[in-house]
Amino acid sequence: MRATGVGLRSERGPVLAAVMLATALIAVDSTIIATAVPSVVADIGGFASFPWLFSVYLLAQAVTVPVYGKVADLFGRKPVILTGIGLFLAGSVLCGVATSMTMLIVCRVVQGLGAGGIAPVTVTIVGDLYTVEERARVQGYVASVWGVSSVVGPTLGGLFSEYVSWRWIFFVNVPLCLLAAAMIVRAYHERRVPSRPRIDYTGAALLTAALTLLLLGVLEGGQAWPWASPTSAAVLGLGAALLVVFLFVERRAAAPVLPLWVFRRRLLVAAGTISAGVGAILLGLSSYVPTYAQAALGVGPLVAGLALAALTLGWPIAASQSGRIYLRFGFRVCAVAGAALILAGAAPLLLLDGRSSVWEVGVMCLLLGLGMGLTVSPTLIASQSSVGWRDRGVVTANNLFLRSMGSSLGTAVFGAVANATLREGDRASLVTAVHHVFLGVLALAVVVAAAAALIPGRVVEVTETT
Repeated sequence: MRATGVGLRSERGPVLAAVMLATALIAVDSTIIATAVPSVVADIGGFASFPWLFSVYLLAQAVTVPVYGKVADLFGRKPVILTGIGLFLAGSVLCGVATSMTMLIVCRVVQGLGAGGIAPVTVTIVGDLYTVEERARVQGYVASVWGVSSVVGPTLGGLFSEYVSWRWIFFVNVPLCLLAAAMIVRAYHERRVPSRPRIDYTGAALLTAALTLLLLGVLEGGQAWPWASPTSAAVLGLGAALLVVFLFVERRAAAPVLPLWVFRRRLLVAAGTISAGVGAILLGLSSYVPTYAQAALGVGPLVAGLALAALTLGWPIAASQSGRIYLRFGFRVCAVAGAALILAGAAPLLLLDGRSSVWEVGVMCLLLGLGMGLTVSPTLIASQSSVGWRDRGVVTANNLFLRSMGSSLGTAVFGAVANATLREGDRASLVTAVHHVFLGVLALAVVVAAAAALIPGRVVEVTETT
């Protein structure tokens, strides 16, 4: 029987607080370093390499999410999330003492490996502890973490860089990691039936290697090497070949690390498509809205950042209220309503030009954020509810992994689209390049809307326990 009561003061409140703190670790870290890059480069150099600070973190996190999800189903959530927090802690300390850009990049890999364990398991724990009805309320607590982090992260990064040292953007994680781990050890108790799980080592190794090569090829294609180059062909080709081998191995594995049935269920495929599409849209907007606002509209970095912040604030606000909609009208209505808002925010982006107002941009970003909150969170909850405890980690990790893949592919594709038009120092070509990116955002919004229409109205919750 599940405990009763929802909220931080309830019986499960300490676990919810621990999950929120663990989520805050990766939520803040995703934004805190951006404002510190100039200070980092001024101290240890390596300006040409600083984009790798983001690429390797995203890469390490993305490729390990499916593996962590499966391991959490085999051994339980607690050891996996504690491992993730431990790696994140070690990576933070190493980043804080880095003496060169190369060392800092390597240490960011360690951080990413930790984040890969934290991200899916926190969401899975919420799915384990709360029913669909309860998650409608709990979602507000978790969503608030991302909303607060979107503001706190850049602010802390700027404060540490200007008044203390950029190293403290990493050292601040130390007490937070220790506190989160202590709270989980003390408050979270799993009841698991002893078993001898079989581990798909071959599948895990093949998947990690294949995704590493594919994401590396996508992230660095057109930057570290030309798209039409032997290096690009070799990296992407080998990654694709290993992925094919992985699929054959998984068909025969006794306990596959990524069961292929995940891609045969309409709900899971539709939710995954939405997650990937939103991931790409989010990165496209995050990359080009501030650039457009500053270069085309002539506003400063702060105002440009505030326009984009409307998106990151709109998401958690809508997510916190989405439960009321899907409990009353069903998951499909909630997802379609969210997709409609995404379309309503994406379509007017094509009307923006050099004479537009930054307020118009902010309103469009707010609509997009509200739409994402009504679409992503409910469809993930529906996916989790459709499976039992033994598969919930895999389903959750697969959804988050597809969002990371969408973000990575979106970054590469939108970058290629913009670079094909952009001419150095030409304001008109910049507006045209961003217009092309926004056209791609609208196309993805249509895909998200089509996937939302495939979400079932009601989902029979599987209440299988450990």
